[in-house]
Amino acid sequence: MVVVEVKDVKFGYNSSEEILKGVSFKSNPGEITAVIGPNGAGKSTLLKIIAKILKPKSGTVLFDGKNLSREETTKIVSYLPQESSIPGILTVFEAVLLGRLPHLSWRVKREDLEITKNVLTELRLERYAERYTNQLSGGERQMVLIAQALVREPKVLLLDEPVSNLDMRNQLEILELIRRFSKEKEISTIVILHDLNLAAKYADKIVLLNNGSVRAYGGVKSVLRPEVLAEVYGVEVDIISSNDDSIRVFPIKPLSDFRGERIKVL
Repeated sequence: MVVVEVKDVKFGYNSSEEILKGVSFKSNPGEITAVIGPNGAGKSTLLKIIAKILKPKSGTVLFDGKNLSREETTKIVSYLPQESSIPGILTVFEAVLLGRLPHLSWRVKREDLEITKNVLTELRLERYAERYTNQLSGGERQMVLIAQALVREPKVLLLDEPVSNLDMRNQLEILELIRRFSKEKEISTIVILHDLNLAAKYADKIVLLNNGSVRAYGGVKSVLRPEVLAEVYGVEVDIISSNDDSIRVFPIKPLSDFRGERIKVL
């Protein structure tokens, strides 16, 4: 179990640029923290900083109170970027086994093979084990990428829009799987989502970014409020409560007087 703390993180690619402006939040074991916000809000940049791919100008990311090196971070963090691909010459088993790379020595051990088999079974991918990845559907390939992230046995899981190009069923199946693994394995999961209803359904907490700053952070109902979404997205919405105590976001119309600033960042 690892608690992730993002503390007053600021970042820009040059001295005059501010992509992230003092971002702070916490992600707990067994929980899903969804990062949402308009295009260009700095969501993907934030995940790269947590993964120690980018270094902040100031502020820090702590894992259980420790500021880990990049090498130490890769041993406990699995990061799945938005644009991920798998070489078509690999079988599903080989592709998932590659996810064990941070733990491998000069040869594959029996333990690595067993962990790979177990993850394939838990994700119901064992029937595809010998199939080449270029023979899979888009949803199946995405499931293999998720398996590749989980086979590392991470304490922290970072996912950048893992369901953005999938149909409704595949979106639900993958997010159900992520939620189950997060709770059962007590993983601190941080996921970028564009669909506010998926965030409302699966997140324990939400970080709403706007122009590089945290506009709102907390439980689903405290963040997804009509006045907040109107301010950030420039859209009038209705929030409907469901029988299961969850909420749904229904966009009504764009606001004609919206003056939201758009910045071009990753």
